Amino acid sequence: MGKILVTGGAGYIGAHTVKRLVQSGHEVVVLDNLSTGHRDFARFADFVLGDVRDPVILDSLFASRAIDAVIHFAAASQVGESVRDPLFYYQNNVSGALALLGAMRKHMVNTLVFSSSCAVYGPPFDGLLTEDHPIAPLSPYAATKNMIERILEDMARASGLKYVALRYFNAAGADTDAEVGERHLPETHLIPLVLQTALGQRERLEIFGDDYPTPDGTAIRDYVHVLDLADAHISALNYLQKGGAPRAFNLGNGQGLSVLQIINAAREVTGQPIPVHMAPRRAGDSTRLVGDATLARQTLGWAPNHADIHDILATAWAWHQKEAACLPQSPRPAAL
Repeated sequence: MGKILVTGGAGYIGAHTVKRLVQSGHEVVVLDNLSTGHRDFARFADFVLGDVRDPVILDSLFASRAIDAVIHFAAASQVGESVRDPLFYYQNNVSGALALLGAMRKHMVNTLVFSSSCAVYGPPFDGLLTEDHPIAPLSPYAATKNMIERILEDMARASGLKYVALRYFNAAGADTDAEVGERHLPETHLIPLVLQTALGQRERLEIFGDDYPTPDGTAIRDYVHVLDLADAHISALNYLQKGGAPRAFNLGNGQGLSVLQIINAAREVTGQPIPVHMAPRRAGDSTRLVGDATLARQTLGWAPNHADIHDILATAWAWHQKEAACLPQSPRPAAL
């Protein structure tokens, strides 16, 4: 496979994927507007600053770079924000995908791996969620992912688009070289918040709800290492190159861990106390979200290599310590 365009390749999962692609011998072009991505995360490949919704930039990029396949990450991804501003999410995510697909069709690029989400699933959330679980998005963000999947299905039937939609569960961890990691502003993900508390950047960690019907009362999620997610994109490209049929795949470890289990594991990894404060449940949070990735294992030949939560946390801890060391230090008070 020739050059691969990675939209949103300066973001968290995108940057890890770009680095893995380059390590695997692929030529990569990154398109990112840096609204949530970071320029230093895009240093592994040819970088183009621009918005995926801009047809002029897309046309120029496809015409000048000889792109053979696309991995599409570029999207806004905060559930709460999508509830507050649904119009932005539909304009940004769906319009961006449509502009990209239009440019791909114009330039006869027919292979796409799409960054989707387990958020497309609806209740009930008991047991392991398979790809056949009912689709019922509970937020505008999730609805945009579902809409794009529907568009891809229609285009596959109408024009033979070759695509894979990867439905992630909770991405976590960092590059083992600590060159890339999780850097969100503001930060809303559990593991970075836990580790920022361990570093003393936060006074305490808020736990939203300790009255769920789970063994310790806190919500349960499926955490998958970001490097395993990155490898899944390469597996998906190989699958499509070999003539694999368009479809969606879950990506997860199939092991549910509660919020308190994550915190206790982080205490073991960091050696820090990590003080917590119990707060009421947040509206819309589910008791349990754990995925069945059997289909990805069987069809893509993909399997997580970093399934242990201590391994995931250790890579994230190394990254956050490195990030903290780069922060400007408050001046010490002058000696009396």
